[in-house]
Amino acid sequence: MVQRVAVIGAGSSGLACIKSCVEEGLDPVCFESSDDIGGIWKFRESSDSERNRIYRSLVVNTSKEMMCFSDFPMPADYPNYMHNSQLLQYFRLYAEHFDLLRYIKFQTITPREDFPVTGQWDVVTVTQGGEEEQHIFDAILVCSGHYNQPIFPLSHLKGHDIFSGRCFHSRDYSDGDAFRGKRVVVVGVGNSGGDITVEISRAANKTFLSTREGAWVVGRMSTNGLPMDMTALTRFNSFLAWLTPKSLANWAAERALNYKYDHQLYGLKPKHRLLEKRPLINDDLPGRIFHGAVVMKSNLTGFTESGVVFEDGTVEENIDMVVFCTGYQANFPFLPSSLSDGPNGNLTLYKRVFPLSLEQPTLAIMGLFQSKGPIMTTVEIQARWAARVFCFCQHVVSLRSDLTTKPPEVGNQLKTNALEKKHHSFSSCYDFLRYPYEKHAIGARPNLLKMLLRDPVLWMKVFFGPSTPYQYSLTGPGRWAAMLFSLSLNGLLSLSEPERSLKEHQGRPFWVFSGSLCLEEP
Repeated sequence: MVQRVAVIGAGSSGLACIKSCVEEGLDPVCFESSDDIGGIWKFRESSDSERNRIYRSLVVNTSKEMMCFSDFPMPADYPNYMHNSQLLQYFRLYAEHFDLLRYIKFQTITPREDFPVTGQWDVVTVTQGGEEEQHIFDAILVCSGHYNQPIFPLSHLKGHDIFSGRCFHSRDYSDGDAFRGKRVVVVGVGNSGGDITVEISRAANKTFLSTREGAWVVGRMSTNGLPMDMTALTRFNSFLAWLTPKSLANWAAERALNYKYDHQLYGLKPKHRLLEKRPLINDDLPGRIFHGAVVMKSNLTGFTESGVVFEDGTVEENIDMVVFCTGYQANFPFLPSSLSDGPNGNLTLYKRVFPLSLEQPTLAIMGLFQSKGPIMTTVEIQARWAARVFCFCQHVVSLRSDLTTKPPEVGNQLKTNALEKKHHSFSSCYDFLRYPYEKHAIGARPNLLKMLLRDPVLWMKVFFGPSTPYQYSLTGPGRWAAMLFSLSLNGLLSLSEPERSLKEHQGRPFWVFSGSLCLEEP
């Protein structure tokens, strides 16, 4: 039976994994290569080759009620969409509340791991001082994230060697001060590309945004000033989407977005339909285009001595800087290369968690997916499921049966070739509402039929209200037993959550009775 578990990384995923292991009676040891928790959400003044760096002004794209841990609400005075420093502070509060810091070893890296037949792992760690230590672990949870190896296509662009300006990846971007009075090209229209373009445009003389396909732009604010994800991510909306033909759903959603600003007129209209790929979440980009501070351009194809060439044949001269917001490639140098057994060296994961190539499921990779919803919620469920698999032999037996009978396409295939990286389609994204396996495996998915029969009021709130993380701690392992009554009084499960979010801005706590909770023993 698994006892000692190594957790690689002390970001949001690592903290959730430590807590899940402790709750299952396991002995976790977390190895963190930096000197602090938070992972990618820890802003650093200088970048290094070992980890990604966020930009100073980064604000989250998921509202606080949808992205928090299921048993630890965000502080009431936090805004709906918080600055990265506030999210980091939330992680500190979470780690202190559940006493997780004592399981973490800081400034340690893990360069090599080997998998013997026993299912145990020989782990060699090296401190920054060069001291090497050897450990034996029964299982490993990889929580190092997949934003660690920048995709930087500069060398594949014609004329890059004669360009007199500066080119760099967005991981080296901190703020817009260095761009004051400059003419700048930003390549890539993902969420980071949109944020960085808007910020640079407030300081630069002229900013050009180069995109290969365009993007549908969605703001954080929905009708009545409510957070977009709280009004969109409901079980009722998911049910409607399941009933509605995709072409009709695309038409209706695109019409609603174009009603705010015509994507064709603004040079944003992409080649794909709205529900086929992830949209760009940005509140300010259309306004900056409207003001002329940002100019949309086609795909960047090459350089001149002082300018850049675009796919449509246009040339912009006197360019000072080019920022590549071209994403990242997941990389796990400390794992055996034999795990990448898929076509073209892909890493194939069962249910996006367990490598198919392992004889025993004692290695789990957390958060290696794109999500149609809050990522932290899904990773927490993955952590609870993985800890149960490690802890109970009967779960391992059924899992091994699935691993050997399911075809490779049930897993998530991660391409290791940066040039083959494509945009994540919505069809390949992880839908935390409609992808039920882990929730069923740990008994955390609310039983709506029983809830309807036993408590129709609560059923109404769960079905029509926002699908918040709190709902997944009502049952199953690690359920929030000590605070269930507070949930009932606080309205965290109710339709009043959006109203609670807005009233918190006025400095007054909002309390509402949400009905009794129908609970079952896990």
